[in-house]
Amino acid sequence: MRIVLLDRNTFADTIVFPTVRLAAHSQEYGHTGADEVVTRAAEADVLITNKCKLSGAVLAQLPRLKLIAAAATGVDHIDIDAARRRGIGVCNVRDYARHSVPEHVFALLLALRRNLLNYASAARDGRWQRSNIFCLHDRPIDDLAGATLGIIGGGTLGQGVAKLAAAFGMQVLFAERRGVSPRAGYTSFEQVLTDSDVISLHVPLTPETHHLISTPELARMRPTAILINAARGGIVDEDALLDALRTGRLAGAAVDVLTTEPPPADHPLVAADLPNLIVTPHIAWASRQAQQRLADTVVENILAFMRGEHRNPSPGEGAVRWAF
Repeated sequence: MRIVLLDRNTFADTIVFPTVRLAAHSQEYGHTGADEVVTRAAEADVLITNKCKLSGAVLAQLPRLKLIAAAATGVDHIDIDAARRRGIGVCNVRDYARHSVPEHVFALLLALRRNLLNYASAARDGRWQRSNIFCLHDRPIDDLAGATLGIIGGGTLGQGVAKLAAAFGMQVLFAERRGVSPRAGYTSFEQVLTDSDVISLHVPLTPETHHLISTPELARMRPTAILINAARGGIVDEDALLDALRTGRLAGAAVDVLTTEPPPADHPLVAADLPNLIVTPHIAWASRQAQQRLADTVVENILAFMRGEHRNPSPGEGAVRWAF
């Protein structure tokens, strides 16, 4: 069996893919451009990919391919229908970032609520030194305790964020899908937008969730509210978000994901230089522990495939989604 990893550079150098356990020939490429995929994957029985696009046209040129092992939870870069038609298995990895993403969300949330970037820069640029009292207090600081956190997406990551929120003394609201009557333990989508001091997004990017947050949704939110997106860039209408921040309709936002990644130098959110906006380069998932857990589980998934185990998705880590 021949295994090809197309985009090794999406992981830190210290992360090890234990492919020796597979007793197979394996080849790693740091980065694979769109025009290189077919050539590099031509002899592969198994492809490992984090973000390399595998379209129907590409899959049609890979008759030997039997399995696509996504080194990620999201599979929006893979043409699942085309894989199914060609009898190619597709598996993903779930729950590997169950600590990393919630912790990053709270790092961003604390930075915004406590204006940490402003106050850290004050010690460097001399503003604190010029203060006529012992401290510098030129931006508001708000506690998390007592605030309401609205979570859109009730999976593992959303639940992880909720647990941290409870530890901080926040009230948590889980949003029901838009247009659906709330289940027990959920609140209507519209009410969550209206009642929350913070909205955190944890849904996959699908046709249903594309621009889930746009001008009408931002208008429903409190002008003192904060929006955090550590899910996928296309879930938020970036132009609408920038307008809401600039006009004061929204107090702040933190995004770890953008519609185009990496973004162009003149991307509106990257170039905005707003004090109430934090942009991080899609790293919420990327703690060392989460990356290694992901790599280990990718290999476990391939081993399961080699044993003929066509496992269905389950809530546990290492769930495999088959596209047969």
